[in-house]
Amino acid sequence: MRNTDVVVIGAGQAGLSSAYFLRRAGMDFTVLDANPGPGGAWRHRWPTLRMATVHGIFDLPGMRFAPPAPDEPAATAVPAYFSAYEREFDLDVRRPVTVSAVRPGPRLLVDTPAGTWSARAVINATGTWTRPFWPHYPGTFAGRQLHTADYRGPAELAGRRVLVVGGGTSAVQLQLELATVAETFWVTRRPPVFRTEPFTHEYGREIIARVDERVRAGLPPESVVHATELMLTPEIVAAQRKGLLARRPMFDRLVPTGVAWADGTTLDVDVILWCTGWRAALDHLAPLGLRGPGGGIVMDGTRVVAEPRLHLVGYGPSASTVGANRAGRTAVREIRGLLGADSAVA
Repeated sequence: MRNTDVVVIGAGQAGLSSAYFLRRAGMDFTVLDANPGPGGAWRHRWPTLRMATVHGIFDLPGMRFAPPAPDEPAATAVPAYFSAYEREFDLDVRRPVTVSAVRPGPRLLVDTPAGTWSARAVINATGTWTRPFWPHYPGTFAGRQLHTADYRGPAELAGRRVLVVGGGTSAVQLQLELATVAETFWVTRRPPVFRTEPFTHEYGREIIARVDERVRAGLPPESVVHATELMLTPEIVAAQRKGLLARRPMFDRLVPTGVAWADGTTLDVDVILWCTGWRAALDHLAPLGLRGPGGGIVMDGTRVVAEPRLHLVGYGPSASTVGANRAGRTAVREIRGLLGADSAVA
């Protein structure tokens, strides 16, 4: 049993920003990360995702992210930045350490194969990458199915007929990439909305408020990325002019050769690529019994209402790079108040 004031679970954007503010507050803390090296979910992005097509990386607190070359893979550029950040602020991240459970008691007990940590508070920053969401549709498909999390680039799907499922940014990006080597088709539950106006601070606040309202009501959080409209970039306009990104409504069932709709229409494909997002990776928190009747966890900011010693950073409204930074600072400020720490978070 190892004692510490705070355990931070996860060393992605949310976990590192939280650790930064814990360090500045002079608190005793431990960071546990399941990955073999720095980078969080970024180290698992598909190799063909380049920095030129990434939405944008918000600087971690206290250290600027120097823009890498546009053609550098995000899976190497961002982990390199995270690694330098850990060294700069002496954040001793213990890895690979997977948290199997967080248990209640006079102190929160964080169980791992490497031992148990006893903490006065826990900041959970486990993100979503390890929990890809696969929606269920009746029927059986004889071809290949993969999720965005499994995608490794267009080469392995060259010459195939690929059905892309999902209305988010990843679905659009992967279609444009696959269209150079494969025949693509696109289905979404709702017609995609492409935004022509700039992404202003006011628009961002509206999105965050909408997601925050859900988690305060104890409902499963809507993804901030999902709630944001698709940006109508020059690349997308050019693709539309070529007849790409022609969206079809969601199918009703799978058939051995592809998919089928209620009116009897079918589409034969070789591959179904599910760009259907992720869910929060919170299974290890099950012993705390946090989920309410609505299926979510009732939150007040980053604090879990049913367990004030636990903060979820990178969850719900803070599930974005800029949101995770702000949430890390807020969580540390509240934990200081809870534990009676004397130092202030600058």
